[in-house]
Amino acid sequence: MAAPAQISVVVTSYNYREFVIEAVDSALAQSRPPCEIVVVDDGSSDGSVELLQARYAAQPLVTLLCVSNGGQLSAFQRGLAASCGEVVCFLDADDRWAPDYLERIGALYDARGDVDFVFSDVRLIGNESGRQGYAEQAQDLGYTVLATWVRARWYGAPTSALSLRRALALRVLDLPPEMLASWRISADNCLVFGASVLGGRKYFLPTGAVDYRIHGRNGWWHDQARAGQFPALFRSRSLINHYAQRSHLDVHALELAKPEFLSRPAPDWATAWMYAGIAMRAPAPWWKRVERAVAMLRRGLRGNGSR
Repeated sequence: MAAPAQISVVVTSYNYREFVIEAVDSALAQSRPPCEIVVVDDGSSDGSVELLQARYAAQPLVTLLCVSNGGQLSAFQRGLAASCGEVVCFLDADDRWAPDYLERIGALYDARGDVDFVFSDVRLIGNESGRQGYAEQAQDLGYTVLATWVRARWYGAPTSALSLRRALALRVLDLPPEMLASWRISADNCLVFGASVLGGRKYFLPTGAVDYRIHGRNGWWHDQARAGQFPALFRSRSLINHYAQRSHLDVHALELAKPEFLSRPAPDWATAWMYAGIAMRAPAPWWKRVERAVAMLRRGLRGNGSR
């Protein structure tokens, strides 16, 4: 039996002095300890660095990187480069984990060597309360290359609920310097879109163990209205296209709609309908496209309990 995967934690922080200790302490308190915690301070000017140095100077698991302010994507890259674990979990400095988070995530990676990317639900704390998650139950999402490339589907969660195998993370975060300015915030899009288009197998595992803090400086949370506006949509589409070009995707990739759909053990009707639409765009004879689409719709209907 293979040894359990070593897990690295990358904490990114910028002027979150009032929260960062709670975040790091939550990583240190895990029932399945990480092999390391890399804290990337992205040029804070609020005394965060001094606080972190004083608290963790004697803690061998914690490495503090103090860098000039480059934004979230840059911090992700620096943290990944300084880590060594087979699995990398990201944690925003204003969030926190329950003690069993890494144990539950790690158990899935240990049991499923084919899974490359695991994301969880989040519990809202601070100024709001509630839960956000992809679904109520765990779901093996299989591969999501075409769903993301064609439909810009976002199979993920906020940063603190994202994890991926190191080999995939290195490919996802291998982005050119000119993209750093575009992703100073909301760089979790790079992790989510990149993992999909570069061929990672995804799994949604609700844990109830990720606390996502809502406060006055959550850039993404307080800017959701702009997420559906053209500039944000264009930025996301450009990112997806960048990864698609690296994967050499072209119209012939649409022929793979059915195999990608079948990588999901229990697809529902909505998923079947989406993939049927993708299959109809493929450069195959019309009867072949229809045949594939109908086969997927039938399977989706069975998975939906014939409703």
